[in-house]
Amino acid sequence: MNKPLRRIAIFCGLLVLALLLRTNWLQYVEADELNSHERNRRVLIERYATERGNIVVDGKPITGSANTKDTDFAFKRTYLDGPMWAPVTGYASQAFGASQIENIEDGILTGNDDQLFFDRTMAMFTGDEAKGGNVVTTLNGAAQKAAFEGLGKKKGAVVALEPGTGKILALASTPSYDPSSFAGYGATDEKSWNKLGKDTDKPMLNRALRETYPPGSTFKVVTAAAALEHGVVDDIDAKTDSPLPWTMPGTTTELVNEGNIPCKDATLREALRVSCNTVFGKLGYNVGKDKMLETAKKFGFNEEQFVPVRANASIFPEELNDSQTALSSIGQFDTRTTPLQMAMVASAVANDGKLMKPYMIDQLEAPNLDVIKKTESEEMGQPLSQEHAQMLQEMMETVVNEGTGRNAQIPNVTVGGKTGTAQHGENNSKNPYAWFISYAKGENGSPVAVAVVVEDSDATRDDISGGGLAAPIAKDVMKAVIDSKK
Repeated sequence: MNKPLRRIAIFCGLLVLALLLRTNWLQYVEADELNSHERNRRVLIERYATERGNIVVDGKPITGSANTKDTDFAFKRTYLDGPMWAPVTGYASQAFGASQIENIEDGILTGNDDQLFFDRTMAMFTGDEAKGGNVVTTLNGAAQKAAFEGLGKKKGAVVALEPGTGKILALASTPSYDPSSFAGYGATDEKSWNKLGKDTDKPMLNRALRETYPPGSTFKVVTAAAALEHGVVDDIDAKTDSPLPWTMPGTTTELVNEGNIPCKDATLREALRVSCNTVFGKLGYNVGKDKMLETAKKFGFNEEQFVPVRANASIFPEELNDSQTALSSIGQFDTRTTPLQMAMVASAVANDGKLMKPYMIDQLEAPNLDVIKKTESEEMGQPLSQEHAQMLQEMMETVVNEGTGRNAQIPNVTVGGKTGTAQHGENNSKNPYAWFISYAKGENGSPVAVAVVVEDSDATRDDISGGGLAAPIAKDVMKAVIDSKK
C-alpha cells in the first residue's frame, strides 16, 4: 500500500473508532441523563401516560386527572379548590413542568419511583391499569380554608403548626393562582402562564415560605427568650432598668415607642403587653449581638428550612453595632423572616421550649394504598428551657387577655400571642406590615401555633395593626383546628 492510501486508511480507522467511542459513551454513560432530560419529549409523554396519583388532605384527594384529547399526553392534572391549595401542592403542567410537592414527589405521583417497582411489575402480570401513588399531607382542611378566606383579597400569608409534632396544618398565600389553568399543553394554558408571570402582585410567589418580611414587634418574643436564657432578666414581673427616653448607644437618636404607653422601667410582662420598643431595644443591647444571634439561630434563623419544599432562610444580621443590635431586637433594621419561621417561634414557646422540625407530608402511599414511607416527628432543638418557655407563655397570654392581642381571644381556650406592625418602604412611606403570632392551648397541650402577616390591605395607614388585621385571621385558624379535634 502506498503512503497516501495508508494515511487515508489510518484516518478512516480513527473516524470509525471515534464513532464507536461516541456511540458507547451515549449508550452507557449519558443514557440515564438523556432518558430523564426535561427536553426529552418521551419522558413527558410517559409522565402523563397514566393517571397521576393524588395529593390528599383529611383523607380526601385535592387533585385529580382528566383525559386529554388531540395530544400525545393521555392525562392532565386537575385541582380541587386550586387557588386555596396551590401554596401546598404547587403545579404539574404538561408544558411548564412541576413545582413544590408535585415536583418533589413526582416519582411517587407518576408511579415511576423505584419504590413502586414491585407495583409496576405486578400490574404487568395482572393487567391492571398503571397509575401513580399518593402523597398524604399533614394539612387540616378547615384550618386551610379559614386561613385562605381570612386573607381574602389582602396580600399576605398564614402558617399553622402542631407544636408537639411539627406538622404543618395550614399554609396559605394570597393572591394565589389556579394550577389547573395551565396544566395542559395548549394555547390557553400558555396564555394563562404568561399572564401569571406578568402579574405585578406575584400570585405564584409562595409568601408563606419564600418571602421574608421585617417581623416588627413579633420578634420581641425572641428577644424576651434571649434575655431569659442569658440571665439578663430572671423575673418577668420585676421592673427593668429602662429609662424613657432611651438614646441608642453610639448615637444621639432616641428609640421611639408607638403611642403614649407606660414603658419607663416596665416589667418584661408589661413591656410585651403594650409592646415597648425602648425596653426590648435596650434588652437586646444588654444581651449583646452574639447572644442575640445565638438565640435567633436556635429558633431556626439564618438557615433554609425544607418541609420538604424549600423555605428561604430568615435573617438575623451577623454584623451589627450596638444601635443596630437594639433595632434588630425589635424586629427592625435588617431582621427579616418568613411566616413559617415566626410560626416556629410561637410553636417552640407553646411546646415548653422544644422546637419540632416542620413538615407537611405525612406519608407516601403505593397505588394500592400500602404505606411506602411515613414521616416521623423530629426535634430541631431547645431554643429555651421549659421554665423560661412557660414564663413566655404567661406573657403572651397576658397580651391576648389584657393587651394588644384581644381580637384573638377564643372562649374557653387559652390563647397566647404577640402583635406586630412592621415598617415598610423608604422612610416608612408605604403601609406597614401587620403581624400576629399565637398559639391555642387546651387541656392536653397546644394543638396549634399560627403566624399571620398581612402585606397590604385597603385599610388606611393609621388603621393597620397586627391586632386589628392579623389577629382575627389567626383566631379563625386556631378555632378551626380546635373544632376539628372535638
